[in-house]
Amino acid sequence: MKKLFRLFLVLFLGLVPSVVMAQLTFDGEIRPRTEYRHGFKSLFNSSDDAAFFTSQRTRLNLGYTDTKFRVGLSVQDVRVWGDVAQLNLSDKNQLMLHEAWGELIFNENLSLKVGRQELVYDDSRILGNVGWAQQARSHDLALFKFKTDGGGKFHVGFAVNNDAETSVRQLYTTNYKSMQFAWYNRKLEQFDFSLLFMNVGQERDADPTQAVDRDKRYSQTFGTHMNYRPGKLSFTGSLYAQTGKDPGNRDLGAYMFNLGMKFPVAENWKGNVGIEMLSGTDSNATGDNESFTPLFGTNHKFNGHMDYFYVGNVVADHIKNNVGLQDIYGGLNHSKGQWSFASAIHLFSSHANVYNAMGEKQDKYLGTEVDLSVGYKYSKNVLIKAGYSHMFATDSMEALKGGDKDETQNWGWVMLVFKPNFLKK
Repeated sequence: MKKLFRLFLVLFLGLVPSVVMAQLTFDGEIRPRTEYRHGFKSLFNSSDDAAFFTSQRTRLNLGYTDTKFRVGLSVQDVRVWGDVAQLNLSDKNQLMLHEAWGELIFNENLSLKVGRQELVYDDSRILGNVGWAQQARSHDLALFKFKTDGGGKFHVGFAVNNDAETSVRQLYTTNYKSMQFAWYNRKLEQFDFSLLFMNVGQERDADPTQAVDRDKRYSQTFGTHMNYRPGKLSFTGSLYAQTGKDPGNRDLGAYMFNLGMKFPVAENWKGNVGIEMLSGTDSNATGDNESFTPLFGTNHKFNGHMDYFYVGNVVADHIKNNVGLQDIYGGLNHSKGQWSFASAIHLFSSHANVYNAMGEKQDKYLGTEVDLSVGYKYSKNVLIKAGYSHMFATDSMEALKGGDKDETQNWGWVMLVFKPNFLKK
């Protein structure tokens, strides 16, 4: 940890004299969050005790821009208060590189960005940085970025992952083995749309009895995201499909769609309604995989803040019989001055059939979640936020997730966000 910090400091001090010739940014984030969990992610059981803890993300970001290149470095420490002794000789929470990338600028329309970097596209449903999670998400890849004209962008990314430098090929299962994606976006005055194609390869033993027998299973995700703003109303829509093979080598055929609308309600008040559908596979099925997985998206943003669905998943979730989801949602948001308020309600149902342990088919309605949050901007660089969520679960949710639906299922949190800019007063 000390070596990483010293390296970060040396790089920073080495760049300072060149500020007159280029642009340097140096900022940070300290984000402690206290949570009370009594049914978070899964139904609470009467034999359990509620969890109460504080986690914290501490991050330093350094950026440098010259005429021919850009670089970005982001180091962070993620910990839970109390997980290290007060008189510690060593800290198990090592500093980690969240981002470390360099970008070659060939001209104003073409660049190549290589290294560890966040991928945030469209509404973050398929590719996002998962910013709510203290550790967040980043990828190791090469990214070509093209500007086709004044309103068009085209990105192509390539990644191949390994556990270490080796002399012979080794089985890799930490993340995806390889990924290639292409993204095109076009913005107009009232309408913009994106097209995405992604090919993701998982590596598995084709024959577990032969350690050298490697096999890649590729799945393809493709679709579009659209925004239309005819006036005070705004509409969003997404449609994606998945095909190929899942990591369990089953044929994959899945889809999802989302339709949403935002509208003004009164001064400083806005409302939203919508429906999202992700296809699923019957919980007792043994055939093809029909379950859509939103891959590397910021899923906390979508299907309720209590994270009952898709949050924390990896591509390997394709091998599970995910019954899919129908989410009918609506919300009301208020913002005035330093204060903001948001509320949302989600009516959850499974897309495919749910069966309990006795093999009995259950009703598809899973439950209703209510999310409330409030924010206060204490200063330009300090934000105070808090939230409360409650899940009203059904027998079907219990059959799907376990736990006890008759227990109170709720979650509350308070978070402070400090974002200092070290180069500005």
